[in-house]
Amino acid sequence: MTWFKRQSGELANSGEKKVRTEGLWVKCESCRQIIWKKDLEENLNVCPKCDKHFRVDARTRLAQLLDDGQYELFDTDLVSTDPLKFVDLKAYASRLKQAQKDTGLNDAVLNARGKLNGRPVIVSAMEYAFIGGSMGAVVGETITRAIEQAVESKTPILIVSASGGARMMEGVISLMQLAKISAALARLDEAKVPYISILTDPTTGGVTASFAMLGDLNIAEPGALIGFAGPRVIEQTIRQKLPQGFQRSEFLLEHGMLDAVVPRKQLKPYVARALDFMAGPVGTSAN
Repeated sequence: MTWFKRQSGELANSGEKKVRTEGLWVKCESCRQIIWKKDLEENLNVCPKCDKHFRVDARTRLAQLLDDGQYELFDTDLVSTDPLKFVDLKAYASRLKQAQKDTGLNDAVLNARGKLNGRPVIVSAMEYAFIGGSMGAVVGETITRAIEQAVESKTPILIVSASGGARMMEGVISLMQLAKISAALARLDEAKVPYISILTDPTTGGVTASFAMLGDLNIAEPGALIGFAGPRVIEQTIRQKLPQGFQRSEFLLEHGMLDAVVPRKQLKPYVARALDFMAGPVGTSAN
């Protein structure tokens, strides 16, 4: 059974930068520094004073990782059919329409082909602004198709996670995506195609419990919230105060849950070096 449908036409504004109208200045939530927005963007949306990594959208992420900001989107025509006709405070169908209008995306992920330091790669970048980057049938299918493309073309794949977890408005269908993507990654592993998982703030729930932690290399940005249940839920459950920095990327690195924590400015060259190690320099084959 299919829980998504195709939508004709090109993805609106797929290669365009979203116009921002919030003003010319931004206050850092960490150090309270007032930053000129243009300076912040030129610094890859990292606070120049305290190095807080601001969240960035999927298109910005693709532009930062891929050479000259050039990439080709694919599988952008899938949209949810709202299989459960779910309604809580608001109908799920209405939430979808609003998120599509706000982000210009059909769902919470973008698949792209491009080059990273001259190497062809496939990137799936999640969009947190789309219902918290939650993973429903469309996100699961879109990421699975990216993995299948990577297997078929023997092209390394990067998945950039930014998610609140499974999209429970789609019930068990959303939970099925954990197994679906994990099975696709098993086929990728059998084909000996590199997979690098990049975890950003936040990466939680079923995304952490599946593909975000299944990379050949699992790396995260500084200060990213990473975990299954949120820290407040855990504190309420165990009735204990959690350690300082619990579930932040540095804490997970210290306890062996990550391979590296890499600042955004160093992310692209770090990934390029890792791919050189895993797949051989550009123009050669590791197989």
